[in-house]
Amino acid sequence: MPSSLPVVPDIDEQLATSVAERLVLIEDRLRDSVATSDDMARWTSRHLMDAGGKRVRPMLVLLAAALGDLEQESVLDAAVLVELTHLASLYHDDVMDSAPTRRGTDSAHALWGNNVAILTGDFLFARASGLSARIGVEAVGLHSETFERLCLGQLHETVGPSPQDDPFTHYISVLSDKTASLLALAGELGAVLSGAPEAAADVMRRYGEKVGVAFQLADDVLDLGSDAETSGKTPGIDLREGVPTMPTLLVRRRAADSAEPRSLEIVERLDGDLSTDSSLRELVAMLRQDPALEETRALAQRTADEAVAILEELPRGAVRDALMEFTRTLVQRRR
Repeated sequence: MPSSLPVVPDIDEQLATSVAERLVLIEDRLRDSVATSDDMARWTSRHLMDAGGKRVRPMLVLLAAALGDLEQESVLDAAVLVELTHLASLYHDDVMDSAPTRRGTDSAHALWGNNVAILTGDFLFARASGLSARIGVEAVGLHSETFERLCLGQLHETVGPSPQDDPFTHYISVLSDKTASLLALAGELGAVLSGAPEAAADVMRRYGEKVGVAFQLADDVLDLGSDAETSGKTPGIDLREGVPTMPTLLVRRRAADSAEPRSLEIVERLDGDLSTDSSLRELVAMLRQDPALEETRALAQRTADEAVAILEELPRGAVRDALMEFTRTLVQRRR
């Protein structure tokens, strides 16, 4: 059982109650969805699930579904589907990033090795695919398209931009595929399966794409600005693996444009040996004092504002207000 259930945004009391009740049902269904007679798979597949999580994607499914009939059974299946897919991607990401911790506990590959972690992620993807088949053909199509984007996003992050690519455009594209695609799926499925108007489903898909990028940009700030106890991850772990983030891209651009000494020193450290904890801590401390961190925070807020502007196409009322508050909590969160 997760250490704590996700906090429902401060929204209309009746809607908040409905969402909270369904989040409890979703937790039960998540555990049921990985039930298996295989002892090893049962243990490894529950590892990150039991560590908790914000359940951002299931909550977005529910809020989108409130635009129609929130009580549709398939809405719960969709919420489990998107969270299983997210969890599966985390097992794979942690292997590729060599992340030692996730959600305040040892990552799966640190406990059981890369092969077990990758196969566990595959197992969760398989269970998610089974759920999409149960929901229906449209869900299968949407889920498969999202799965493809998740893979392409990870591939493009791993390979990096080509010499003719703009690194910032490339990075936003990676965020769109790796993070925003699943939030877009959550919003669209919630609206479609609840019987909401077709226009609402389109709004929720476009909103999910935009808020997903804002969410990940905010995560770039948290990755540097928070400690391991708060975030559940080692601060700056992406730096050690050479994974670009918006703050590092901004520093590199400044160093190239102006040759400002402190920026040059940060770039030198970024390209240097970060294998020791002390060298990583020193670099994180420098980035925390760099203007790039506040620039990234401002970019995340501007992107969130664009997501809110999309929501203004929805009818006024409790659901739209809730989605706007949901956006605020994603971007201004501290963990």
